[in-house]
Amino acid sequence: MKIVAEKDIHKAAVERLVAEAFGPERFAKAVYRLRDGVAHDASLALVAVDRGVVVGTLRFWPVEIAGGTPALLLGPLVTAPDRQGEGIGSRLMRAGLARATAQGHRIVVLVGDEPYYRRFGFARALTRRLDLPGRVDPARFLARELVAGSLTGVSGMIGRPGDIEPKKVALTLR
Repeated sequence: MKIVAEKDIHKAAVERLVAEAFGPERFAKAVYRLRDGVAHDASLALVAVDRGVVVGTLRFWPVEIAGGTPALLLGPLVTAPDRQGEGIGSRLMRAGLARATAQGHRIVVLVGDEPYYRRFGFARALTRRLDLPGRVDPARFLARELVAGSLTGVSGMIGRPGDIEPKKVALTLR
């Protein structure tokens, strides 16, 4: 198995993995509101490929904190159901975070399972002064500083790049 940069030929397989993992209700989640109309960072998109089959995916999306501090929104991280427990997600995470660091990114935020992401340096404490649009379980809102101290003094709403004043919006659940 290899971890490689996502290419156009992987797009359909990536979309299938994500749809299978999160279903149609994923579009009502707060993080999808941040992704709506924004392209993921193609230079950070990775796939795990085994014998020509995509068995995992990781993407990052550009966001801004309080309309000015750049950050990355991690997700989705997905491993094919029949390949879970093989360390594919961990390999994708390590490779993705290393790539983001090498490119000079400083902050990564995500909504996910804290016990899983803690081993990659993500912590709830780093998000105490941050907010996401819509409803999010605070225990699942996590951040990691790729450069120590990057979140010192940073607070506010996370929004899409270029939003002058990101606002909290209500989500309509379908």
